[in-house]
Amino acid sequence: MIRLTSTRPLAGLLAASVLAFALPAAPARAQAPAGSVLAGTFSDWSVYTSQQGNAKVCYAVTQPKTRLPAGLNRDPGYLFVSSRPADNVRNEFSLVMGFPTRPGQDAQAVINGGATFALVTSGANVWVKDAAQEAALLAALRGGSKLTIRSTSARGSSLTDEYSLAGVSAALQRLARECP
Repeated sequence: MIRLTSTRPLAGLLAASVLAFALPAAPARAQAPAGSVLAGTFSDWSVYTSQQGNAKVCYAVTQPKTRLPAGLNRDPGYLFVSSRPADNVRNEFSLVMGFPTRPGQDAQAVINGGATFALVTSGANVWVKDAAQEAALLAALRGGSKLTIRSTSARGSSLTDEYSLAGVSAALQRLARECP
């Protein structure tokens, strides 16, 4: 079930704005979209800040290192951890998959082949299914080295994206400092 809160549309807008990135080689060298400022790079992660009206928005972002099956035509994928203090939102985990997901089909996050978290999909966007699990997911990310996202495309293909967690702890610390 999709959490219908005011944060979802904002997260979707944030994610859509970040799709304007030009990522030449790695997320750490990402070009910021208009209005965003690079706050720091941490191995495979980047932290950005932006102003949306009078509100400051901060996000850590990375891209998958591996996408399986290889060779499929899909848009870039992004993993975000976002904070919007004006909306009392901190450390919201979300993904832009780069392809439409199958309606009604949940996805799964697996950290280091062990800790598993259910994810909910809506179009090309993904969030933690149970908001109460978000803190546990972020703690597992900090202690992990690889995040695997398993999902099903709208066409029924089973897809796997693997993200490096190198630098995630430092990126999340910077995120907290930028948007306390």
